[in-house]
Amino acid sequence: EHGWGLRLGELARIWRGGCIIRARLLDTIIAAYARDPDLGSLLLDPAVSAAVKANVGSLRSVVLRAVESGVPVPALTSALQYFDAMRRGRGPANIIQAQRDAFGAHTFKRTDAEGSFHAEW
Repeated sequence: EHGWGLRLGELARIWRGGCIIRARLLDTIIAAYARDPDLGSLLLDPAVSAAVKANVGSLRSVVLRAVESGVPVPALTSALQYFDAMRRGRGPANIIQAQRDAFGAHTFKRTDAEGSFHAEW
């Protein structure tokens, strides 16, 4: 976006040698960017996508149990919500249209009809 030319796979390789971040996940990230240096999202890499799909049920269970117990897990919750948003054809931005219309009569688009619409919320 800013033209910095960051090579994310190379950054992951450098971090892997650090004293704090030595997770095996970095090897997966390095391999993903080796396969496609211009990868726009790790979720688009077949190996990463398969791993996420295989484990998202466990993540969902952990988040659910934490919420039921009143234990805050904001990073895990955000990760799950990001995954859910990215795999939907029509995402949460549709809710933003409704909110903008409700608070400021900015109208919204519909999927079943052409044009702009306003509702009396």
